[in-house]
Amino acid sequence: KRGNVERTLIAVKPDGVQRRLVGQIMQRFEQRGFKLVGLKMLQVSDDLLSQHYCELRTKPFYPRLLHYMTSGPVVAMVWEGHKVVQTSRTMVGHTNPAEAQAGTVRGDFSFHVSRNVVHASDSLEGAQREIQLWFQRKELLNWDCCDQTITCEWVNLNIRE
Repeated sequence: KRGNVERTLIAVKPDGVQRRLVGQIMQRFEQRGFKLVGLKMLQVSDDLLSQHYCELRTKPFYPRLLHYMTSGPVVAMVWEGHKVVQTSRTMVGHTNPAEAQAGTVRGDFSFHVSRNVVHASDSLEGAQREIQLWFQRKELLNWDCCDQTITCEWVNLNIRE
């Protein structure tokens, strides 16, 4: 990996897939200059969800969350780029759509906290843990993007200033 390049997990939840929002969500990340390095559509198992949401298992809403997340397919993606974790959180918006800014994924597409369209890793450590849960190493591709050198050189110039 180069310099400050990070990876994060973005998952389009069942309501986002059902409403055919996958392409629009992916487009936002591509337009932001992030590189897609992993992509899959899956019916998520209870086991994967219990590991993914381990800190929520004792919450009263957990059974409803499990039901919702297994109600249809999920599209899981790994995106790579400079400060991708923090930037993705900003792009996705507040967990509660009522508090999400217009222009964010949740601000534009969500209508209730229980149906908030997308998951984004909340920290670098969280992203690393989640990526290992959702993807095998061989499912993640290291590839050179044609605009990568331009983007990376620009980022490195700005870091030095």
